[in-house]
Amino acid sequence: MGLSQRALADRLQREGLDVDKNAVQRIESGQRFVTDIELKYLSKALDITLQELLDPAEMGN
Repeated sequence: MGLSQRALADRLQREGLDVDKNAVQRIESGQRFVTDIELKYLSKALDITLQELLDPAEMGN
């Protein structure tokens, strides 16, 4: 989506989720589990639906 890990961490923090750039990096690389609550924050921060987040093929439909 063209966001840096720092920018995504900043967006997540503005939404109320306390994560840092390192946590975003671990999520992106598959080294960190993502909870259902965090998925909700991620969808808000990325301005996409949960369905789009879970199934990227849904984006743009």
